[in-house]
Amino acid sequence: MKNVSGLVTAAMAGVLMVVNSPSAHACAACFGQSDSAMAKGLNAGIFALLVFVLGLWIAFGSFFVFIVRRARRASDVLPGDQDDPQHN
Repeated sequence: MKNVSGLVTAAMAGVLMVVNSPSAHACAACFGQSDSAMAKGLNAGIFALLVFVLGLWIAFGSFFVFIVRRARRASDVLPGDQDDPQHN
């Protein structure tokens, strides 16, 4: 039991050292220097990721729109339609 309490104490000391270090503090954007180069780069990175994710969502939705249109053009009965024999 003595070894476990020593391990817990060492782990807590390590966590406190990491949390208290200056490199773990917030960046310039969080301190209110929104005109710094770091803040501008951070905003550009966020915008780039949003554009990428939005493009993926549009592509994903477009694929299913394509599949539904193609199935309707081929006169296939879609699952859940009123003409589906398994609907009732």
